[in-house]
Amino acid sequence: MKRVNILLRVAFGWAMMVALLMVSSCSQSLIFEGEGDCGIYYRIRFKYDYNIKFADAFANEVNSVALYVFDQNDRLLEQHVTSDKEALASGNFEIELELEPQRYTLLAWAGLDDEESFRLLADAEVGVTTLQQMQVKMQVDYNEAGEAIVTEDLKPLFHAVKEIVVEDMPGTYTETMSLMKNTNVVRVLLHELSGKDISVDKFIFEIKDNNGFYNWDNAIIRDQMITYSPWYVATGTADVEQSRAATTISVALAEHTIGRMSASSSPILTVKNRETGELVLSIPIADYALLIKGNYRHDMGDQEYLDRQDEYSMTFFLDEGEWVSSYILINSWRVVLNDTDL
Repeated sequence: MKRVNILLRVAFGWAMMVALLMVSSCSQSLIFEGEGDCGIYYRIRFKYDYNIKFADAFANEVNSVALYVFDQNDRLLEQHVTSDKEALASGNFEIELELEPQRYTLLAWAGLDDEESFRLLADAEVGVTTLQQMQVKMQVDYNEAGEAIVTEDLKPLFHAVKEIVVEDMPGTYTETMSLMKNTNVVRVLLHELSGKDISVDKFIFEIKDNNGFYNWDNAIIRDQMITYSPWYVATGTADVEQSRAATTISVALAEHTIGRMSASSSPILTVKNRETGELVLSIPIADYALLIKGNYRHDMGDQEYLDRQDEYSMTFFLDEGEWVSSYILINSWRVVLNDTDL
């Protein structure tokens, strides 16, 4: 009987020691983070594969990340901002969070580090700022007529939002946020078929859209029309095979960067003759871009295509300065036009 009592005392003693160690471990969770304590930890990773190639380009394209954590009442709980390009390009970048059991909304805006092109409207004050206040607006200038204009190359802007429910189960978990790119590059090429030289200075290139203001969920807020002017222009030549003209033709290039495009409200590209003010061409960019969607993904929705594709090259053919409106090239795909009243 004595031996049994001794064994029971030993077993009880070991149980007490284990319990004390567990309590000690839980109380030291900040010191022994991720090493058997009772905390709940989340590793937040990021990817940018919401593109036309379905390939993760996060390490190559994202230069800054701001992650905002909102509690179940949609109040800002904490924020993490980094512009460490070496860490972002490492291929294993993540942000570590220690969370209590409840529902959270994670919001990421990437590309706001210097606010050169976009700015967060809220002050992002912990305990005060709400999720609904986390809107982002494009930085614009204003001309003498009070019109909003963009003349520079916009820095890429990315967005992601994710809701997670944290259970009362200590451990380390991993969540991945998939970023969407809001900015688009639009290249406009004018080919002169007559054999005459063409000068890019002869033309005024403009893209107009009301798409510079984004809600916390990345929905476009319509507030003011923006005129995008090209940030890069050039004149050159290209060698092509044409039965009606020389093999070398003159080319004018204008490159723009614009905001997120909507399938329901297309930005309008116009090209005018600078000397006469005459309209050379006018087209709805999104509508024409969607004409080639079937060449990429037949089953993809219109808005998804516009959000995945972030570069558009549009080639127009001129004959002595007048648009030959029979077809255009969009991202190397030939689009035959039936409506020439553009």
